[in-house]
Parts: sequence; structure tokens; C-alpha cells
Amino acid sequence: QVKLLESGGGSVQSGGSLRLSCSASGFTSNNYCMAWFRQAPGGGREGVAVKQGDGTTTYADSIKGRFTASQDNPNKNTLYLQMNSLTPEDTAMYYCAARRCTEYSSRTSRYEDFTYWGQGTHVTVSS
Repeated sequence: QVKLLESGGGSVQSGGSLRLSCSASGFTSNNYCMAWFRQAPGGGREGVAVKQGDGTTTYADSIKGRFTASQDNPNKNTLYLQMNSLTPEDTAMYYCAARRCTEYSSRTSRYEDFTYWGQGTHVTVSS
């Protein structure tokens, strides 16, 4: 059974940093792509940092240069999101997600293409 567990959310002032973690179990990371999505109140679910089958990461334009996703070695079952220079616009529920993928899988950042989801961790940035 695939399980995703996020941690690291909290409250921070504008300009601050947070590091989110997603611990995955129940699958072999080589056969899955993991991602961070976020959803602000009243908004849609946005792909913030999405690992693709070829090993690259697709970042949302809104966070480029500020957020960095990484995975632990060697099993890569933990996905991190280092968030720097946070602004109030980054306030949202952050979700970890996973989908089956291989190096030949199509690239995607659509939340509909992800099968497994964590319960989320909330990030609040105050001005």
C-alpha cells in the first residue's frame, strides 16, 4: 500500500525559509515519479515541483529560483522541498503526490495524472 507522509509545514514571515519533507512507503522509487503540489484557499491545485521520468524536475514559474526539490540517496523515497524567499502568495496547503512512471513516460505536471496523495502540510507566510 502506497503511503505518502508530509512534514515541515508551519508559519513563517515573508522572506523566510521552510523545508518540507515527504516520506514515501509501499513502492520502489525507481518506478514512480514524486511531486509537490499546492492549493491556496479558493484556488486550484498547482504543480510546484514535479519529478519527471527522465529524472528532471519541472518547476512552476511562480517559484522558480526560490524552491528546490531533491530526493535522498540511495532509495529516493523521501522528497524534499526547500523553499526560500517565501512570500504571502506561497501560503497554501502543500501536498506530496506520486504516479507510476518510467524514463519513457510522458512529462506532466497535471494533478489529474497523479494517483497517490498525502494529506498535506500547511504553509502560512505572513507579511
